[in-house]
Amino acid sequence: MKIIDIDQKKCTQSYACIRACPVKAITARNKDGMPVVNHSRCIGCGSCLFVCAADAVTHFSELEDAIALLESDQKTAAIVDPTISGEFPDITDYRKFVEMIRKLGFDYVNEVSFGVDLVARKYRDLLSNFKGKYYLLANCPSLVSYVEKYAPGIAENLAPIVTPMTAAAKIVRKNAGSDVKIVFFGPCLSAKHDARLQKGDGRVDIVLTFKELRELFARYNIKESKVEYSDFDPPIGSHGSLYPVSKGILEAAGIDDSLLQGKVVTVEGKLNMMDAVDEFNDHTESLKKHFNVFYHLGCLMGPGTTDRSMKFLRHTMVVDYANKRLKDFDKSRWEKDITDHLELDLKREFVNDDQRISQPDNDQLEEILKSLGKRMDESAACSACGFRNCRDFAASISQGLSKPEMCLNYSVKNKQDYIRILKNNNEKLKKQQDKLIDKEKELLEDNQKLKQRTDTTSALLKNLPSAAVIVDEKLKVIESNESFIKVLGEDAEMINEVIPGLAGADLKTLLPYNLYNLFTYVLENDENITGKDVQHDDRLLNVSIYSLKPGKIVGGVFRDMYVAEVRQEEIINRVSEVIDENLKMVQQIAFSLGEGASTTEKMLNSIIETYRKTSKD
Repeated sequence: MKIIDIDQKKCTQSYACIRACPVKAITARNKDGMPVVNHSRCIGCGSCLFVCAADAVTHFSELEDAIALLESDQKTAAIVDPTISGEFPDITDYRKFVEMIRKLGFDYVNEVSFGVDLVARKYRDLLSNFKGKYYLLANCPSLVSYVEKYAPGIAENLAPIVTPMTAAAKIVRKNAGSDVKIVFFGPCLSAKHDARLQKGDGRVDIVLTFKELRELFARYNIKESKVEYSDFDPPIGSHGSLYPVSKGILEAAGIDDSLLQGKVVTVEGKLNMMDAVDEFNDHTESLKKHFNVFYHLGCLMGPGTTDRSMKFLRHTMVVDYANKRLKDFDKSRWEKDITDHLELDLKREFVNDDQRISQPDNDQLEEILKSLGKRMDESAACSACGFRNCRDFAASISQGLSKPEMCLNYSVKNKQDYIRILKNNNEKLKKQQDKLIDKEKELLEDNQKLKQRTDTTSALLKNLPSAAVIVDEKLKVIESNESFIKVLGEDAEMINEVIPGLAGADLKTLLPYNLYNLFTYVLENDENITGKDVQHDDRLLNVSIYSLKPGKIVGGVFRDMYVAEVRQEEIINRVSEVIDENLKMVQQIAFSLGEGASTTEKMLNSIIETYRKTSKD
């Protein structure tokens, strides 16, 4: 059944619950790393409840079911574990405690101590009639689950006797009737699972912890000061009141556990329990002992108690309570009650619920241990991961039950490596940042220079008397001047008012084919065109096109030959070209004509001077 639950919203993924679980019933989910409970592997020990700082781990509760039962017309009985003596030091007299339970609405209130006495009698008979088989006493449900799931080979060595809780349920139904509903109050979580396994007169309908009992008292505002004395319903137990102490069952049975003559070894505590099961499994005939095993440090330290500290104070309170009960104890009445209940069937059977996972081979273990920074032959272990040694931890990783991050040494080393890497990266980033800052300064300076050049070029382009335009490889206008826009006409001037300089305009829509094709020629051939006369509308344009960036940017200069200033300048330029050409010819002829060349030069210069004078006039 489901005993443990994890609230995923509260969980901080500390994996403390995974480390605490002795059988790794809690694993990290692959998709998001969140811890989840494998309920079929859980033994209900409750170790995970006390390590979660976020209080994300809770246990299955039947508190509301109990309230519904008490508010119904159903006949009910409470059976109370004798651990109450160590759980409720704040209640001065146990009789007040009993009446407080009655005030909750129970028809009967019985202590489990008489059930302990009956079970103890059965153990005494079993162990006294020794026939060569050694047993594990089966009073701790967590032990029973552990053996059935993880050491099924010795399940037959579990003593075939019910727990005191089940025995108490049988006693109540014998006296109160089979229709009575029974609620058990105790210190154990695994009892919730054990109760579900019992049928017939041994069944327990609801199991609540002492913590939950306190919640009931608070809900119904039941306090010691408001109630009178009341005692448990008979039959009353004897030495069964010592059951909360691990050796209490042996004391109740009168079984010798002395070092020299005793045949029973008492074991308590998580790791001790696991070691005891292993050794019992491997060396039964050498040990020659029966084992009385409890997962916790006795029931008085169970996970259902409110405060799991001060074991020895609790131990003292249990003993004092038993002495007080036995002081005026009616032993003859007790013996009669024992006789009257001896016919109860207290036998039980166990199942093979093997939850073991196949073990990895040595090569796999060695590879995992190496990745963890461990050696195959390393026997020492800190056990901080929740395993008894590094080898077991490595095996669990191979089985998919654990993650390497659960190893504190591994996590610390990874953290240190991570910090070192971060530090190195930060230093590299700092150097790169400094370089980037220097580069940024250079770029800013270059951009400033480029801006100055661009501004100068733009100013020069705007003030150029000739029409000028610069276009990209797609013949899109990058920049143009006012003279160019005037050459294009009124439509271009209107566009210029919206888009200054016609930036982005398509040259093919502004000029005829014979003109923009010259730009295409220069882009494709990277060959300048200078001084080419082209007719455009009613103008004769003298066009020069230059490659500014091969294949990417070209610039064009247009001069209207019908403008007087341009025409005069052009005539002078062209006459000068004629003079230059003639001079070259004259120099060649001079060798043969001598003084003739000088006369020709004077005549031509005279023509130029005469034309210039006429122009001025």
